[in-house]
Amino acid sequence: MSLLQLLKSQFLSHLIICYVFLVSGLIVNLLQFCTLPLWLVSKQLARRINCRLAYCISSQMVAALEWWSGTECTLYTDPKSYPLYGNENAIVVLNHNFEIDFLCGWTFCERFGVLGSSKVLAKKELAYVPVIGWMWYFLEIVFCKRKWEEDQRTVTQSLQNLRDYPENYWFLLYCEGTRFTPKKHQISMQVAESKGLPKLKYHLLPRTKGFWVTVQNLRGTVAAVYDSTLNFRNNEMPTLLGILKGKKYHADLYVRRIPLDLIPEDEAECAAWLHKLYQEKDSFQEHYMQTGCFPSSIVSPPRRPWALINWLFWSCLLLYPLGLLLAQLVCSGSMSTIVASAALCTAASLAVRWMIGQTEIDRGSSYGNKEAPPNKN
Repeated sequence: MSLLQLLKSQFLSHLIICYVFLVSGLIVNLLQFCTLPLWLVSKQLARRINCRLAYCISSQMVAALEWWSGTECTLYTDPKSYPLYGNENAIVVLNHNFEIDFLCGWTFCERFGVLGSSKVLAKKELAYVPVIGWMWYFLEIVFCKRKWEEDQRTVTQSLQNLRDYPENYWFLLYCEGTRFTPKKHQISMQVAESKGLPKLKYHLLPRTKGFWVTVQNLRGTVAAVYDSTLNFRNNEMPTLLGILKGKKYHADLYVRRIPLDLIPEDEAECAAWLHKLYQEKDSFQEHYMQTGCFPSSIVSPPRRPWALINWLFWSCLLLYPLGLLLAQLVCSGSMSTIVASAALCTAASLAVRWMIGQTEIDRGSSYGNKEAPPNKN
């Protein structure tokens, strides 16, 4: 183990990273809150400012993936589609198999310049998570309770609000509705059999309602669907905790650009189209398992320095006063003050560990563990 790798594995290093992320995130959340009056004067300006503020948070996680752990991300796609990435609005349909699949998605958002404005259809509970959840609120992220009777009006309205968004964005959809697990896959395939649908080997049965509603409400605003299939080499199962410890992974992402005009407007036809798409995604995963690559050209964009610069900026800004404070504590000799400070650091570490825990597969939601009625899809 090299000296640098040893440093990355130390708890103190993790504590410093967590401290910078949490404190800078809360500062950014406060600045976002201060933009509320601006929404009444100029909504578009407030949106642009919030995109830049959100970048300050999300790019730190990208920097941890790209620069701290050194994880490599390879893009397989059609060279003819490549120039359009980052220059148009798009709906990204991504498989949900890994704990850090969202982070790999953010990495490519960063490389194509849409990280600050990227969107996602997320479960409502995440809106209450400090830093990330609060950041998403000001980014007008679409939240849902995953109960269509309650979500129909709120999701539709949230999507309509994005029609005049001033920045290019990618809207991430996990059409499977939840992260892949063997138990959920077994139940999902039972549903597929009951509906007479072809079974999938590497994916859950897609939930077509959310996809259709998203496509219908963003027609005329979004140019294409990016069918995205993610995998990791050597059958790795990466974790956010592994990234924090500096472990290096290698991600491969296959992206197909599908013009939105090719997607049927009728709900039943759109559902059939999505099921066919997931059958194709399954075949791409099978090809990857057999060959170790996806069936397309490699045209990976290079990583940009801005995420690292942002991370270094916040580290310098926040670690200097922390160092002065620690020096004063040691010089004061007050045991109670030192113990209180240690307790605060421990609490911050536990808070970040809890946030990391929300991404872990074995702590995933129970959504998908029960067979849904056939008429709900």
